[in-house]
Amino acid sequence: MRVLLVEDEERLADLVKGGLAGEGFAVDVAHDGRDGLWMATENTYDVIVLDVMLPRMNGYALCSRLREAGDWTPIMMLTAKDGIYDEAEALDNGADDYLAKPFSYVVLLARLRALVRRGGRERPVSITVGDLVVDPAALKCRRGEAEIALTPKEFAVLHALARRPGEVVSKSELLAQAWDFSYDGDPNIVEVYISALRRKIDMPFGKTTLMTVRGAGYRLEAA
Repeated sequence: MRVLLVEDEERLADLVKGGLAGEGFAVDVAHDGRDGLWMATENTYDVIVLDVMLPRMNGYALCSRLREAGDWTPIMMLTAKDGIYDEAEALDNGADDYLAKPFSYVVLLARLRALVRRGGRERPVSITVGDLVVDPAALKCRRGEAEIALTPKEFAVLHALARRPGEVVSKSELLAQAWDFSYDGDPNIVEVYISALRRKIDMPFGKTTLMTVRGAGYRLEAA
């Protein structure tokens, strides 16, 4: 799952990003409202974690701008404020949930998964490609009735492909979706995870659904 974290406290942002990355999330970070708005409009995210008190554009305004533009990505607002009127303002501006600082990381993670499970408007809870079912909220995958155990990163790559069934997804797009916006490691790491996925979602079932399109990328097809 891909997350946009908009938080101006760099130490907190680093801690949250590290924790979410350890759970298999790909996390992009913006440290002010305008950068956050640009990233939210230029990329596709499963959920946005948004601080209220931000430089250049506050979280309320950012959330409102996204909703006015028809972007219904689930938004979790973070703030040092804890009054009922602050919570009401966050929800009135289009936020889906609200968490006051200081917060429990365990609670943040549980609420993010709940937001992804509910999804934004017109977004299904799970994705079905043939008999392959990908559930991003539960980080689970199955083919038919058979559960398939995937690592968090394997799941992230599969999720990026499953969101666009039948379409070619380039290596750079997979890197952006399953790693993060600033990843600068070896891009051939994608091939390692594609091979691992084939061994888990295709070979045991006698299927050939994860295709390589030479020179273009990869495509997940219905069996």
